[in-house]
Amino acid sequence: MNNIVAIVGRPNVGKSTFFNRLIQRREAIVDSVSGVTRDRNYGKSEWNGKEFSVIDTGGYIKGSDDVFEAEIRRQVELAIDEADVIIFVVDVEEGITPMDDEVAKLLRKVTKPVLLAVNKVDNSMREKDAVEFYNLGLGEYYTIAGMNGSGTGELLDALVELLPEAVAPDENAVALPRFAVVGRPNAGKSSFINALIGEDRFVVTDIAGTTRDAIDTTYNRFGFEFNLVDTAGIRRKAKVKEDLEFYSVMRSVRAIEHSDICILVIDATRGFEGQDQSIFWLAEKNRKGVVILVNKWDLVEKDTMTTRDYERKIREELQPFTDVPILFVSALTKQRLLKALETAVDVFENRKQRIATSKLNETMLPIIENNPPPALKGKYVKIKFCMQLPTPTPQFVFFCNLPQYVKDPYKRFLENKMREIYNFEGVPIDIYFRQK
Repeated sequence: MNNIVAIVGRPNVGKSTFFNRLIQRREAIVDSVSGVTRDRNYGKSEWNGKEFSVIDTGGYIKGSDDVFEAEIRRQVELAIDEADVIIFVVDVEEGITPMDDEVAKLLRKVTKPVLLAVNKVDNSMREKDAVEFYNLGLGEYYTIAGMNGSGTGELLDALVELLPEAVAPDENAVALPRFAVVGRPNAGKSSFINALIGEDRFVVTDIAGTTRDAIDTTYNRFGFEFNLVDTAGIRRKAKVKEDLEFYSVMRSVRAIEHSDICILVIDATRGFEGQDQSIFWLAEKNRKGVVILVNKWDLVEKDTMTTRDYERKIREELQPFTDVPILFVSALTKQRLLKALETAVDVFENRKQRIATSKLNETMLPIIENNPPPALKGKYVKIKFCMQLPTPTPQFVFFCNLPQYVKDPYKRFLENKMREIYNFEGVPIDIYFRQK
C-alpha cells in the first residue's frame, strides 16, 4: 500500500520545484506514461527501493494574498489528516515569516512525522542563515536547493526511514476485486453506495482496510461479489470547506491506489468539471480500470439529443483515453445501478485478460505491415514480434530495429487497433517498443 507524503508551506518557497524534482527522479527510472499528465500536483516517487505518492499542496491554491492564509491553513490541516509524512518547505532568502509561524504552530501539535526543508540554500553563507529556522520549534532541519537538487538526498533518506512498512497481503485471503467509488463532494457517492447496499445490511461486512480511512465493504448480491472501497462516508466535515479541489483529490488518492476499478460518480447537473477530471487522470495515471457514472440523471431536462451530446462532451475531455464506459444513472430512483455494477465487473475482467502471443502476432503483424511506422531521416522501422508482458495491468511490448524512431501518434494508432480487436474498454494500456 502506498504511503502519502504531502508538501506544505506558504506560496513561492519552491514547493513545486522540489515536487518536480521528486517526480522526475522516479520518471528517470520508470518508463514515463504516454499521453499527457494532466494532474500537476500528484505523482509517484521512489527512493532506496521504497515507493510513495507525493502531493504538492501549492498547485491547488488560487486567489489573492488575503485568501492565501485561510487556504494554506486548511490545506495543512487536511495534509495532517491524510498524509503519512509531511514535508514543510520554507525559504532561506526570506527567513521566518508570520505565515511560516502559523504553519509551524499547526504542525507542532501533530503526532505524524514532519520534516522541515529549508529551500534555496545553495552556498555556505546561506547554510549559516538557515540556523534561524530552529526557532520554528520543529527540531532538526534539512537544507536543500530545489533548483539544483543539492541536499535532497539526505532529506529523502530521512523520509523513507519514517515511512511505515508495507503490510504484506494475507496469502490465504481470497482476492476479491476492489471497486473504489470516487468523485467530487456532493456528486452522490454515498447515495450510490446506500442504494447498492440497500437496507439488507446482513449481506455486508465491514473490514477495516489497511489504511485508516478507506473502509472495505464486501458486497455480495445479485451474483456479484467484490469489495467496495468507499471514499464517501469517511469525511470529517468540520475542518474543510466542501468545494476545495485539493480536498477531493487528496481524499481519492488512497482509495484509487487501493483499488482495481474506479467508479467515478459525477453530478449530471454540474457537468464533467475540473475536479472530476483530476480524479479521472489520477485513476488513469495509476493504471486503474474506470467506469464513469453520470448521477442525478433524473434531475436533468432531456430532449432527444441530451444523452448523446452529454456523452460526447465528456469524451472530448477524456482525450486521448476515450474508450471508457459512461452510464447515466440515478442513485435516488435506482435507475441502471445494476447495469453500473455489471459494467464495473466487465472492466475488471478486461483489465486482467491475457492475450496469447501467437494470437497477438497473428492479428497485429498484418496491420503493422499494411500501416508501418513513418520513416524518419530515411530510416525504416521494422516491427518483427509482439507480446503481452506478465504485469498486473495490460502492457505490450513490440520488438523492432529502431525503437527510438517510433513516435506517440503511432503508439496511439496501435493502441486504437488493439482496442478495436480486443475488449479493453475502461482499461488504460501501455505499449513499449524495444530493440530485438
